Amino acid sequence: MPKHPASTLFIHSIAGASLALGLFTVGCKSPATEAPAPAAQPAAPAGEKIGGSDVIKLQRKATGDGSKAEFLSATILPGRGMNLFQITANIPGKGEIPLFFDLPDQFTTGADDSVGNRSFAGGGAFLVPYPNRIRGKLSPDGKTLTTEWHGKTLTLPANFSGKKDGAEIHSIHGLILKSQAESLNTETTADGQTQTGVIHAGDFGGRWFSKTDLTFTIALTGGAIDTTITAKNVGDEPEPMGIGWHPYFAIPSGDRTQARLHVPADKLALVNNYDDVFPTGKLVPVKTYQGGKYDYNAPTGKPLATDFLDDNFSTLKRTGGNVDVQLTDPAAGYGIHILGISPQIKTVQVYAPPAKQFTAIEEQFNFGDPFGKEWHGMDTGMVTLKPGESVSWHVRLELFTPAK
Repeated sequence: MPKHPASTLFIHSIAGASLALGLFTVGCKSPATEAPAPAAQPAAPAGEKIGGSDVIKLQRKATGDGSKAEFLSATILPGRGMNLFQITANIPGKGEIPLFFDLPDQFTTGADDSVGNRSFAGGGAFLVPYPNRIRGKLSPDGKTLTTEWHGKTLTLPANFSGKKDGAEIHSIHGLILKSQAESLNTETTADGQTQTGVIHAGDFGGRWFSKTDLTFTIALTGGAIDTTITAKNVGDEPEPMGIGWHPYFAIPSGDRTQARLHVPADKLALVNNYDDVFPTGKLVPVKTYQGGKYDYNAPTGKPLATDFLDDNFSTLKRTGGNVDVQLTDPAAGYGIHILGISPQIKTVQVYAPPAKQFTAIEEQFNFGDPFGKEWHGMDTGMVTLKPGESVSWHVRLELFTPAK
């Protein structure tokens, strides 16, 4: 058996049982318990470092007899943009299991990671100040591209392309993939722990118009994991702001075909192909396009079967004010709500390749290529922050047990 670096071994020890998944190269509340909740365990910095900072593990003890679903831990990488890299939960009949797909050597092997692409190869990277793709004019050396916002030029890293020969190089998933958080603080609460941290992003390494501070709050309890990112313009110029997340939700049973997805959306953004995944600017109704192939509105969801998804859903319907996307694994007796709470969340990107036992569900502010001419001036979801203004992205995870 090959030896792995110490950081690799640590990640697997904090993730729980390892999922037997192939490598990926990139793209109702729990019922109340009558037993009193024991004190939460202290956060456990790793000793090993990723991105120059200790890995932090929030944790709590199960409060019941194993018969209810409840969150148990959350692993955070402050040196990788506060990446919420893994969560574990007690699932009745399965015990404590990891709920995210991650790569065993995600940060120690692979191609050049100068801009942090390995951060979104697994786990749950946060994407600021833009999730998804941005196209533009490529520089002669192929390392940057330029685009425009309100007539002003942006120069962004050219860090991704499709796999086909001649695929267009573009920018993807923001500018904090390797950022290091500061002012870290762990607070023990009545039923878990809360981690806060700040990234003083400034002008994102000369890439953005103004200066930005990002404040992260990740709260673990038995019934929910709440994550909030607040972006504040602390500079002197207006700036666009998009915020999203790239969590890879595992399918614990290992049977993707029967796993079900619910996305409360009326529209689908068409793309040129599934290699580039560039939006065409055309939105179509999910109920009628291709006979409803992309309609995941059924209350209990629709089986993933063998369908490939790398698609952006919009015109979202809210329940109780929230965008309630659900992934259900009936064979494992497992379900999770991904609740988009912030009103600025306008689209949901879903990435689900049929050969993999995961579904990436990305609740975000904006459409792909938000500055692109294909949108013909449409509001693409990017929020404009004037100096002193702020905006928050808030997503909550809740577990449920699907009906048999």
